[in-house]
Amino acid sequence: MIVTLLISIGIISLIAVFLALLMVIADATIGNYGQVQISINDGAKQLQVQGGQPLLKTLNQEGIFIPSACGGRGSCGLCKVQVVEGGQAYLPTELPWISEEERKSNVRLSCQYKVKSDIAILVPEELFLVRQFDTIVESIKDLTHDIKEVRLKLIDPPQIDAKAGQFIQFVVPEYGDVDESVYRAYSMASAPSDNKHIELEIRLVPNGICTTYVHNYLKVGDKVTVNGPYGDFYLRDNDHDIICIAGGSGMAPIKSILLDLAEKGSQRKATYFFGARSKRDLFLVDEMKQLESKLAGFTFVPALSEPSPEDNWEGQIGLITEVVKRNILDGSNSDAYLCGSPGMIDACIKVLQELGVPQERIYYDKF
Repeated sequence: MIVTLLISIGIISLIAVFLALLMVIADATIGNYGQVQISINDGAKQLQVQGGQPLLKTLNQEGIFIPSACGGRGSCGLCKVQVVEGGQAYLPTELPWISEEERKSNVRLSCQYKVKSDIAILVPEELFLVRQFDTIVESIKDLTHDIKEVRLKLIDPPQIDAKAGQFIQFVVPEYGDVDESVYRAYSMASAPSDNKHIELEIRLVPNGICTTYVHNYLKVGDKVTVNGPYGDFYLRDNDHDIICIAGGSGMAPIKSILLDLAEKGSQRKATYFFGARSKRDLFLVDEMKQLESKLAGFTFVPALSEPSPEDNWEGQIGLITEVVKRNILDGSNSDAYLCGSPGMIDACIKVLQELGVPQERIYYDKF
């Protein structure tokens, strides 16, 4: 009885796999959609393109860059585009990222939406200012056991106009077993005033396509293509106090924001909470301490959640949310800038709201 059941399940599974494979092959070979037209922003721009590819990739090839932190895998939800004419049924891979309100406006995940017929879309005007840059690797430096600092010199165009906190997309060429070019999003750590360079802090992720390339293949002198800048995670110009919270490579945009404040001679009170597991995960501590002397009202608060005995750590201990609670009494006059994992950011948002930081003044960048 059990053997018969297992055989039946196996047969059904094989049939399902075969049908799925057949659909993929049919879509790639038989499904020739020919030339289709994409009308952008009420006809302000018209594209004639080959049908059948995801909208994200199609626009990218035409020099229109839509932000996508995951490089088009459908796992970040950033590459949303409103399709005002010619929409198709939603795919299951889109729905987790699309709100009910967005569904009413036919907002789509452009990396999942394939262009199979003429469509009309709306694209934020600021994305037309995004450019592709040819760069060269000027330096690579180990910041920790798993984070590298990569400094790129811009070649063509020779400079970038970005805001402190924004990100670029790093184009990874074919290498090893990676048989096609992909791209990943990384925040810029450099000050906006240094517009001829882009500094990145890239943490090694096991089996990560881009991080593996950067840590194991990338060399000084290599050419790298990037595009940007992107993102609404940037420093707001007002007189509110500033609370920054980050962990790991989330240091990058916060560093850019702090450097920008220092260069502008800001007098705003700013506190930066940086969370790490142990001392070996801390980096740029000396640079942050130097900023304390250059930036009036700035305090750097590094904290370890699991310090080892050999760390001889005398600083703050605990989860970063606990450390924030101990040090912030009233956040009602503060703007908050958070960068780190989704779990850390969600926990920090809850704590900050409890401390009185208005929800609309909490800005974050999840990765």
